[in-house]
Amino acid sequence: MKILTAFFILFFSCSFAQRSAETQPSPQARLVKSVDHLTLEAALELAKNSTEKAAQLNKQVSLAVLDTAGNVILLMRGDGVGIHNTEAARRKAYTAVSTKTATLTLLRNARANPDTNNLNTLPELLLLSGGVPIWYRGNVIGSLGVAGGGSPENDDAIARAAAIPEKGILTSK
Repeated sequence: MKILTAFFILFFSCSFAQRSAETQPSPQARLVKSVDHLTLEAALELAKNSTEKAAQLNKQVSLAVLDTAGNVILLMRGDGVGIHNTEAARRKAYTAVSTKTATLTLLRNARANPDTNNLNTLPELLLLSGGVPIWYRGNVIGSLGVAGGGSPENDDAIARAAAIPEKGILTSK
């Protein structure tokens, strides 16, 4: 009986020890995290969705897709779109990814708050509508910027149309 009791105590002790070890993050997990990355294939699909929306509005636009670090994945200029719009699209995308906020929302919030009114003085930020963060599983994985849509509302609508909801890639949280 003593042997059987000792066996059960040892067995249950080992199983509890194993469970507690499983719940503890490994040293690597505390130092390194895996992240999702926006691929070129996804960037092309986002761009396609946006340009289709632009076509519905009878507009040609410049468009930029960036990764989470602000690096350009895709940059394109629609036929006849002014050359300044390409850089504007990139900066709108940069603003959206760096603030994790749509630029139209950021613009309106900054305008309404005297303490943030000077955000437009930061070199890379561009407080014009048309930039949206790209979300996947609740995290920003990149951004998209649109310029040349003819109005702030058009640029914003064209950018938001980029979403690929069936794949969980969204332009709003």
